[in-house]
Amino acid sequence: MKKICVIGLGYIGLPTSVIFAKHGFQVHGVDVNEIVVKKIANKELYIEEPGLQEALEEAIDSGHFTVSTKPETADVFIVAVPSPITKDKKANLDFVRQATKDITPYVRKGNLVILESTVPPRTVEDVMLPILKESGLEIGEELYVAHSPERVIPGKILTELIKNNRIVGGINRVSGELTKELYSSFVKGEIHITDATTAEMVKVMENTYRDLNIAFANELAKLSLKAGVNIWEAIQLANNHPRVNIHYPGPGVGGHCIAVDPWFLADLDPENARMIALARETNDQMPQFTVDRIKTIMKEHKLASPKLALLGLSFKGNVDDMRESPSLSVMELLNKEGIEYRIFDPYIKEQRVPHQTMSLEDTVLGSDIIVVLTDHKYFKEIDPKTLKNWINSPIIYDTRNCINEETWEKAGFSFYRLGDAKTR
Repeated sequence: MKKICVIGLGYIGLPTSVIFAKHGFQVHGVDVNEIVVKKIANKELYIEEPGLQEALEEAIDSGHFTVSTKPETADVFIVAVPSPITKDKKANLDFVRQATKDITPYVRKGNLVILESTVPPRTVEDVMLPILKESGLEIGEELYVAHSPERVIPGKILTELIKNNRIVGGINRVSGELTKELYSSFVKGEIHITDATTAEMVKVMENTYRDLNIAFANELAKLSLKAGVNIWEAIQLANNHPRVNIHYPGPGVGGHCIAVDPWFLADLDPENARMIALARETNDQMPQFTVDRIKTIMKEHKLASPKLALLGLSFKGNVDDMRESPSLSVMELLNKEGIEYRIFDPYIKEQRVPHQTMSLEDTVLGSDIIVVLTDHKYFKEIDPKTLKNWINSPIIYDTRNCINEETWEKAGFSFYRLGDAKTR
């Protein structure tokens, strides 16, 4: 039985660990956070992901999955640590660098090291390999190295780890083939082999494409206010064209990937990445656009000191993932404006931010404007008649095109939508 040591037990490392354990591997998971390690050892999740609780229990009960804060010798090492950006929009590879240093004393002849973290091109070549060479092993002959980035979405991680196609980039052909053989144990999609730097480029290209498309949609949303149209209807009609697929606008772009990865390319060659940087800046401006629209609504209804009820903390619907969530930026801007608010998210069970409440009623009661920031199914199913009994001024601003306009207007609400110039 092959043994795998996974460094980093977050949104990717933990599901990856339990899937390998389920498929007969002995897996040792490592995380520097002692609280996280203790929770996992006790079969307690600290992230919400469908099916993960049952998979974790099965993995630990079978004896195929152990956890600690220290690596162990293994046949395969998988690095799945964060790769955030700094305040000046540059890649922070400290976690990747440290994880590589941590495993180097444990690697042995014939081992395979795989980087799953999304990183700028040449991270494997320029950051990991110089550290791994300190093991004394011949890279590519005695120690094999590859990059195989995840391609999953929160809420469907376990399913997509298995079904999605996968890119494998080896530092040489043998490294790529060994990595493909490993993931073939559970991946049902196609596994494409390339070199490590191309694999790194592919992953950031995929997320940058989406960021550019969303930036285009967000610009269209702003233009719709000038043109006097509903951008959601316009995009839906445009997408009837067989070669058009415009994404939808929103209050900003969140998640660890799309909100971060394009900066890896922008920093690689700023002179030739101007469109990429502009798209990032466009999407980063959407929380301010959202707050400016709220202020306009306040003026229209002559609300000098309104109380806002914000719905949604996570960056996307039906998950508890708050990484890079635009809701956090909206809250920060409201704080600067001195606008009072409370915020609620049904998927986040403990208090993570100030002004957060644990119930919809506590958030809406006594407020003047409801602002939908996340497209949770929970919010789509709210009965507006109930909320009208709690709210002072029946006004709602939907930044996600999440709720039914007709239903809320019939309940007596003044309805506003991001990218919709129609006045109510």
